Amino acid sequence: MGTLQFIRRGQTVALANVPPDRTLLQVLREDLGHTGTKEGCGEGDCGACTVAVGEAVDGRLQIRAINACICLAHSIAGKALWTAEDLAQDPLLRPQDAPAGSLHPVQQALVQHHGSQCGFCTPGFVMSLFALYQNEVCQGRGVERERAVQDLSGNLCRCTGYRPILDAAQHMGALPRWQVDEAAVLQKMELLAQSSQAPEPDLAYMAPGTLAELLAARSAHPQAQLVAGCTDAGLWVTKQHRQFAQVLDVTRVAELCRIEETAEHTAIGAAVRLHDAFAALVRRRPQLQTFAARFAGLPVRNAGTLGGNVANGSPIGDSMPLLIALRARVVLASPRGTRELPLEELYTGYRQNVLAPDEVLAHILVPHPAPGEFLRAYKVSKRQDDDISAVCLVLNLHLEGGRVQAASIGAGGVAAVPARARQAEAALQGQPWSAAAARRAAEALQAQFTPLSDMRASSQYRSALLASLLQRFWLESQGTANASLATLDLEALA
Repeated sequence: MGTLQFIRRGQTVALANVPPDRTLLQVLREDLGHTGTKEGCGEGDCGACTVAVGEAVDGRLQIRAINACICLAHSIAGKALWTAEDLAQDPLLRPQDAPAGSLHPVQQALVQHHGSQCGFCTPGFVMSLFALYQNEVCQGRGVERERAVQDLSGNLCRCTGYRPILDAAQHMGALPRWQVDEAAVLQKMELLAQSSQAPEPDLAYMAPGTLAELLAARSAHPQAQLVAGCTDAGLWVTKQHRQFAQVLDVTRVAELCRIEETAEHTAIGAAVRLHDAFAALVRRRPQLQTFAARFAGLPVRNAGTLGGNVANGSPIGDSMPLLIALRARVVLASPRGTRELPLEELYTGYRQNVLAPDEVLAHILVPHPAPGEFLRAYKVSKRQDDDISAVCLVLNLHLEGGRVQAASIGAGGVAAVPARARQAEAALQGQPWSAAAARRAAEALQAQFTPLSDMRASSQYRSALLASLLQRFWLESQGTANASLATLDLEALA
């Protein structure tokens, strides 16, 4: 087991013999004895464990809020870390003229607006707001209330409520500014990178930097647990108590961390974080903004990757129905070369896929929108934010002259795998786009899928919801302002 090194409070922290499956939260609370970061759900849902991580991206310091409870500690090697305990003590953050005992503007704003009661969730809110402060206030921008709501979507408060916390978010920019010394942090990270070149590679936690190195490691160590952002594999550690003797982390592979635009498609590397991947999709299709913001909470989107979500193949993963409806294709790579296939053909069963032992998912290719595309993505869940779908349905029609020239429909939560609704597509193909065509497609949707019942919804509810969402899609295509009423009564039953 190799040594884990990262920057904290302007200094290098070095910990020897950190197991490859040890979480960042365990390192903070148990190894370092810093218990200000709280342990709540252990799932990345409540946000009590939120910390901020800084890394060098294109010569700039990028700071993101993530969940420490499901983050493998070695994934922050060479990066900078801040917890709620660090904000008033970091010499690369605290202004020289700040009086002793001063609080960071985020903390001061929460005090002034009574944003904490029991205090258990407060460190997580502080760190989500700290990342927001660095990315907005320190860039000369104010914090809009809606932006604060979005950035706090992964933090749950059960006693204070959100009004005073949102007030604090809007007020923190009015206080004297504290800003991370970006140049100094980047310099320390560069020096750490130069000094931490090990003569022997760490075979317990492998983090290759190129695709060729990744494929060689995958071929040599097929038994190693492949991880990306660990927003799902982290739960295997915290909830199922699995142990990983070897971990192969793909998030440092340069080729997999890029988004590239061609004349035909957007090529998204498998290690691109969900937040950035969705931003690329929204740039081409602005109507996806609301759907993208409802994928988990921001700390999960900051850590999880699009390739990880796709390769995981969960039947309730929200990105796959969307990508299926967009006719996305995946590129699989191995030492033998690459192959390409439609995304829906990746899956062979529940969380099973066609990947060979020496293969990895390398890229997702998303075609650009074509003229006449009418696209809607629907997610129905019990909570508006930070929740798992009962049903996810994405419909994409290409209309010309009032007729359906092509249809692609992706569905989640209704089968063992993310599925393409081929029967509904066939019912629409070449037909005039009408209320009758929408009804026939709805019937075909219900005929193709026999959903299971679970804690999120019953089989009958899910089946009825499929038809209701297609009716909503029809109404929205006709410009009906109250099209959401098509699912209102059913959603109340969830």
